[in-house]
Amino acid sequence: MVNRPGIRLVFQLLFVGCLSSAPSAECRAQAVAPVKAAAGFLGFDRNLYPGDQTLPAIAKRFSFIGYWLNNPPGMQSNTWTGKRTLIRARNLGFLVLWNGRLDKEILGKAKGGTSAPALGQSDASDAIRAAKREGFPEGATLFLDQEEGGRLLQEQADYLFAWTEAVSTGGYRAGAYVSGQPVPDGPGKTITTAQNINDVVASKHLHPVALFVAQDSCPPSNGCAVAARPLKESGTPTAIAWQFSQSPRRPAITGACMKTYANDGNCYVPELPGVFLDLDVAAERDPSHGR
Repeated sequence: MVNRPGIRLVFQLLFVGCLSSAPSAECRAQAVAPVKAAAGFLGFDRNLYPGDQTLPAIAKRFSFIGYWLNNPPGMQSNTWTGKRTLIRARNLGFLVLWNGRLDKEILGKAKGGTSAPALGQSDASDAIRAAKREGFPEGATLFLDQEEGGRLLQEQADYLFAWTEAVSTGGYRAGAYVSGQPVPDGPGKTITTAQNINDVVASKHLHPVALFVAQDSCPPSNGCAVAARPLKESGTPTAIAWQFSQSPRRPAITGACMKTYANDGNCYVPELPGVFLDLDVAAERDPSHGR
């Protein structure tokens, strides 16, 4: 996710939770590691499908792949459509992703007469249809890509929880890709979007929301390194997956690990020269149970 708005301090600063789409450039090789890292199972996500020819190399390095059900952020088409069978044949697992709405889109739809809850329910129906069309089994976890970090604004919360509740009652499990990076939330306080979601789910007795968190600050991340740190170090104890490296890197928070990235700021592995990635670690080989 690249060229996407990034972490929003309180309400205004957007979080670059980048499932990658920036132009490729010079590649820096990283140390080779087995498919299962000591910290868990290694995976990646990016906005553009890397190509059928890359799948054998991907299967040697990774356990799972982020898979878009609709157009990824900033994209006019979805190059992942129809690729599930090929990916599954390589014994790879999935993080199944649905690109959600930015706050300005939610507000714009509201001005046109579509409320945030109605929009969330409609998008959830589309996500369920797409998941079925792509062959993902009922019970698989679909992750809503919530691009803006910090405490959710009311309309964002209305949209997100309408989506997660509709997915949860529509035969699938609901998840969300959200910021796990603390931002100011009043005098002497911080919050993450992940924490905000957990609090609302608990207080309103909603269906569980599986969390795929973006936290690429170094530390806790060790940057563009295939030997990821344990999932529990993400800062979100309930996360089932952690995006610990983004392409391109965010200079303000990755200074301590900048040497792990290529000169162009992107993250690469030697098996996929020129293919920039966001790196993830998960507790399971198939975090969405999408096989």
